[in-house]
Amino acid sequence: MSNESVVQSEFSIYASLAGAFATDLSNAQKVEELAQACIKRIKAGGKILAIGNGGSCADAIHFCEELTGRYRDDRPSIPAMACADPGHITCVGNDYGFDAIFSRWIEGVGFNNDVLVAMSTSGNSANIIKAVEVAKGKGLHIALLLGKDGGKLGGIGDIEWIVDGETSDRIQELHMLILHALVGAIERGM
Repeated sequence: MSNESVVQSEFSIYASLAGAFATDLSNAQKVEELAQACIKRIKAGGKILAIGNGGSCADAIHFCEELTGRYRDDRPSIPAMACADPGHITCVGNDYGFDAIFSRWIEGVGFNNDVLVAMSTSGNSANIIKAVEVAKGKGLHIALLLGKDGGKLGGIGDIEWIVDGETSDRIQELHMLILHALVGAIERGM
């Protein structure tokens, strides 16, 4: 198989997954439901927090900069932050272990009017699980973007997506579609 045909196959797999996702009307309904929860909590003084490992960390950063900066239109900044500070991550990783990097952050910056958007392509990331447990204890609204079968995180969020895809890259591409749609929905609702 030529390199070009492998690339074309990658495009076809993504198109198939995205097409199935887009035709499931529950996905748009869930984005709107989450947007309304975010708007309500932001208007009450809350913010959006986002976490993920590796590529999902990059997605969390991108999602939050779209909220605090600009997405498609000029508008006031929307309070959001991703746990991606290398000082925090390396300090907590060194002193408490990698499994505590997100939970310690939520202990410090998470409050009951906040929304946590947590991403895990497997649903089994120990540091995400621990963070969700802490967030639940503090009364945060929890949105989970998962893949495969949802893993240990499946069923424990206030709202969740378990997207199809055999590999993390395809799952993350659909997660980013959700995040971009969510930013747009929040913008329109604010």
